[in-house]
Amino acid sequence: MSSLSEFYVKKETLKTMLKVLELKNQDGISLNVSIGDETNEWGQNVSVSVSQTKEEREAKKDKFYIGNGKVFWTDGKITKAEKVEKTITENSKSFTESSDLPF
Repeated sequence: MSSLSEFYVKKETLKTMLKVLELKNQDGISLNVSIGDETNEWGQNVSVSVSQTKEEREAKKDKFYIGNGKVFWTDGKITKAEKVEKTITENSKSFTESSDLPF
């Protein structure tokens, strides 16, 4: 019950992510990995973006994409993991949605 994927992240994207984390005084970041059934014209079926809050999704805020890639191995028996809810930290409360930060 597993698969292996790879994705590529540009240096500039990493710099942007680090800058935003420092401005928000956060220790890390939550990412979403989307794996599609079909590949695009470059043979990719994996997309990685910064996770959004429910409020950001409802406000239709643009996703901050990290990179793209592909699944290169699977046993064909992937199962859904149960979601564990996180608590909101004080650091994340100090920034408003009107911020110019990309995520």
